[in-house]
Amino acid sequence: MSVVKVLAERGHNVTVVVTQKPKVTHKDINVIVIPPKPDVEEKLNREVSGMALKKNSLINTVSNFFGSLSLLIDMQRDALQDARFTALYDNPQYDLVIIGFFFNNFQLGAAARFKAPVAISWSGPSISMTDNFIGNPLEVSYVPNMNMAIKAGEKMTLLQRIQNIFMNGFFDMIMTAMDFKMRAFYNELFPNDGSFPTLKEMMKNISLVLVNGHFSEGPIRPNVPALVEVGGIQVKDKPDPLPKDIADFLDGAKEHGAILFSLGSNLKGSSIKPETATYIFNVLSKLKQKVIWKWEDLENTPGKSANILYKKWMPQDDILAHPNIRLFITHAGKGGVAEAQYHGVPMMALPVFADQHGNADKIVKSGYGKQLELLTLTEDKLRENVLELLNNPMYRKNVQEFSKLYRDRPLSARENAAFWLEYVIRHHGAAHMQSPLVHMNFIESNNLDVYAVLLAVFYVLYRIFRLMLCFACKKLLKKNCSGAASKDKSKKKVKKQ
Repeated sequence: MSVVKVLAERGHNVTVVVTQKPKVTHKDINVIVIPPKPDVEEKLNREVSGMALKKNSLINTVSNFFGSLSLLIDMQRDALQDARFTALYDNPQYDLVIIGFFFNNFQLGAAARFKAPVAISWSGPSISMTDNFIGNPLEVSYVPNMNMAIKAGEKMTLLQRIQNIFMNGFFDMIMTAMDFKMRAFYNELFPNDGSFPTLKEMMKNISLVLVNGHFSEGPIRPNVPALVEVGGIQVKDKPDPLPKDIADFLDGAKEHGAILFSLGSNLKGSSIKPETATYIFNVLSKLKQKVIWKWEDLENTPGKSANILYKKWMPQDDILAHPNIRLFITHAGKGGVAEAQYHGVPMMALPVFADQHGNADKIVKSGYGKQLELLTLTEDKLRENVLELLNNPMYRKNVQEFSKLYRDRPLSARENAAFWLEYVIRHHGAAHMQSPLVHMNFIESNNLDVYAVLLAVFYVLYRIFRLMLCFACKKLLKKNCSGAASKDKSKKKVKKQ
């Protein structure tokens, strides 16, 4: 929604189709809410909540990924079939279609129906799936997978490069498998009458990809013009005033500071094991710092303490911008990590699923904080790590040094997104920015055909050289043999005389 608000603030009339009512509002944003079916929403909530109760492993990660992904795709397909959405086709006067990407390629058909250029907005850093849309080169020898904790500019070891190849190959296999489902949904939602573009054609006509990353975070890599980094776009240029109760609470924490604890919007406090919630409360309630704790059920909190303020919802970015915040206890979602990095706040990461473990690894690797597993959390471990982060100035110094790099840009993330989206509108899709790699297959893009031709040429030249050498050797041998025979005859004649 940050991209949407940026466009609305610049005078664009924006229609947004979502499954939940957004907290971002503006007079020029027309919101169409298409809620998911109750059974699908319940299944998704169960799936996400269950992740906090499962041990982190490859099998569980893959199982959780496909389970939640399948439900999310079904929700998005249902939204496109809803009458509230299909009614938009009756008057398709749109200059641009922006799709929030989450393995939902089939939604590209909507852009074809609206006959408008399409841009992709992705909530994470650039990955192979988004790279493929615009022909962005993926150099696996030095561009690590998003789940690998490699410092910006750091060279991968041999083992890390092997791991990188396998991880990228695994994700490519997932996308290949997903393509069958995407094509089926696309053909169901947008039947081809002979003139309507296919999904493959639409995937080669994406004008722009916005990614939530910035080169200062790494990896250092080549990017085509159609890939635009807008890391931290949700961070406001100037924080909004905080609600009075939160403002008073934080303003009263000048001496020892305050801590923000939030596990994001998807994971509810009730999803945490009761004993884990008790451990967390026991640690936080005994600190000198004040604590704002995101907790949905205010009637059933883990405990009551004068230094803890429970809130069902809170303006996270505005709180992290407060000068008295000393620590952010987070699930290590990309959005929250970006906000903490921007404001220079150390982090205690408690990752649960998806990219959160990779983000948490990077926090530790960069010296911005610590990481613990939520499922195996103990009171002693949490207390030890929280006190280390509060009392050791190294973590705050590291993240504040990075904050200077992260903020130092010719345009803010919001201005950058607005400029390039408007650029695509002004130039009717900006086809001139498209990389030829989009239209090249695996063989062409990796020059395998060139290598094959060169090998064939070298082989032919080798065969010719070998034949010539053999011919020359035979000639030479024949000449030598003839010369030797002549000498023998001459010797015999001399003897006879």
